[in-house]
Amino acid sequence: MALPLKLEKTHKTPGATLAGETLALDLSGGLWLPEHRTLVVSDLHLEKGSAFAARSGQFLPPYDTRETLACLHEAVARLDPACVVALGDSFHDAQGPDRLAVEDRALIAVLQEGRDWVWITGNHDRAIQDGIGGRFADLLTIGGLTLRHEPADKPEIGEVAGHYHPVGKVAMRGRAVRRRCFVLDATRLVMPAFGSLTGGLNVRSETFEKLFPGGFTAHLIGDGRVFAIARTMLTRE
Repeated sequence: MALPLKLEKTHKTPGATLAGETLALDLSGGLWLPEHRTLVVSDLHLEKGSAFAARSGQFLPPYDTRETLACLHEAVARLDPACVVALGDSFHDAQGPDRLAVEDRALIAVLQEGRDWVWITGNHDRAIQDGIGGRFADLLTIGGLTLRHEPADKPEIGEVAGHYHPVGKVAMRGRAVRRRCFVLDATRLVMPAFGSLTGGLNVRSETFEKLFPGGFTAHLIGDGRVFAIARTMLTRE
């Protein structure tokens, strides 16, 4: 299946179901739960650039937080959720909130205004418990779904997790396209990373083979739409 390369400013969201809940896989990389007016985003990794600079002196362009929050602002403005769930690793490290620019902290406050905001604890930001608005939880149940950061070894039906930053690669006409993706079977969904400076793990890796032993469908975020692509059509790195 060809993935168009020209960016189209549309937001076609294919429907899916999991544990009896309707899922809309948004072009932004977020998960929209229309019956609950809830937007789920995973692995923002805010302040990753400043974390690299502080720890190793490796200077990356210091705009990753601003870009990620701009994308999140667009999704929130378009969908108007009653609840936003950040599914862990929202900050790249526990000191991330302290390094936020004044403008970025103010934007987070604006995004939280008038809605429930839940920070799920991730492995990168486990020590963050306050000072950034919203409320904190290790996991959250919404309808038939269980939202957590890391996929469980033996998941219950309806698990929504992040952590692995899935990407799918499709080869066509001598070219390859590599895109962030949602990974879904009848039991669980693994979310793409929402952050602008996150990288990704190929869904044909051993990690995803173990998570989805019966196979899966990868929903690649293309230009203008999300494409459902069978595991057998995806290539390894």
